[in-house]
Amino acid sequence: MANQDYKAAAIANSVLSRDVVSEGQIVSLYKSQTFPTTSYGIAHNLKPELQEKIQDAFFSFDWEGTALEEEFSKSGEAQFVPITFKNHWKVIRKIDDANGVAYNCQ
Repeated sequence: MANQDYKAAAIANSVLSRDVVSEGQIVSLYKSQTFPTTSYGIAHNLKPELQEKIQDAFFSFDWEGTALEEEFSKSGEAQFVPITFKNHWKVIRKIDDANGVAYNCQ
């Protein structure tokens, strides 16, 4: 969009915070709530001990010197944080509902 390849685009807040584009290159039409970035989930039916070990692996991960740190530190997101489907993904469900999107797993 900033290079005039497209007339409009959705741009994540985390991309804007990286100074990839300058203010004069874009016009914001709408700003939604911030979406969670990449997320990892734990199946609800795993044994609690296994769920805890998985969480511990993420939250004890040493980011220092990793490609993840290099990528996500640009937007201040170089850490894993706990989120919930109910609260943090509410905005995604709202958008899906408005667009008639349904996920029917069978």
